[in-house]
Amino acid sequence: MRPRHHERHFTRRIGWLRAAVLGANDGIVSTASLILGVAAAHASRGAILTAGMASLVAGAMSMAAGEYVSVSSQSDMEQAEAETERRELEIDSTAEHKELAHIYVKRGLTAHLADEVATQLMAHDALDAHLRDELGISETLKARPLQAAFTSAVTYSAGAALPLASVIVTPETLVPVVVPAVSLIVLTALGAVASHAGGASMVNGSLRVLFWGAMAMAVTAGLGALFGAVA
Repeated sequence: MRPRHHERHFTRRIGWLRAAVLGANDGIVSTASLILGVAAAHASRGAILTAGMASLVAGAMSMAAGEYVSVSSQSDMEQAEAETERRELEIDSTAEHKELAHIYVKRGLTAHLADEVATQLMAHDALDAHLRDELGISETLKARPLQAAFTSAVTYSAGAALPLASVIVTPETLVPVVVPAVSLIVLTALGAVASHAGGASMVNGSLRVLFWGAMAMAVTAGLGALFGAVA
């Protein structure tokens, strides 16, 4: 008996993974940067916590709204394309058949085999065949606005809670040291995990997130110190 062939593919994770990574990264970087900026301006612990909480709530809502609008636009486009393709199939299915067969010829099939494949696929589900092979729209990669919005909001909140919790448990004088240290460590780990989940290099993912996170925190802290000195 031949062993079953198993393959691991990551395309099914693209929708929620992108939103989750973006939300968590943004939650950590935005909130930690804001906390460092306010702390560098010599604000009190209460002011720092207020700023951090505002970042958590406003950022989560903004991420959810932004993801929903963005992915909804993609979904609207997919629906419009599907409707256009449906009308074209009704008006001239012969031309659509030739178009589909030509796609398979360009992919390496002989003209005869491409014609046979197009015939069988269109007999099974003509619209799905054209959406997938002509336009690249498939169920796996289909836009899901609510999933993206919910994932972004939850992961942003989880990410933002980390630097906020660091402020609560850290002596006020150590906030400028502990918050960035903890945030960058978690960002590095998150970048590695996200890259692994997507089948990419963990090292590259970690370094990419680490660099931009450190840059954002350094710039914000510098501005906070500048305005604090002026005030």
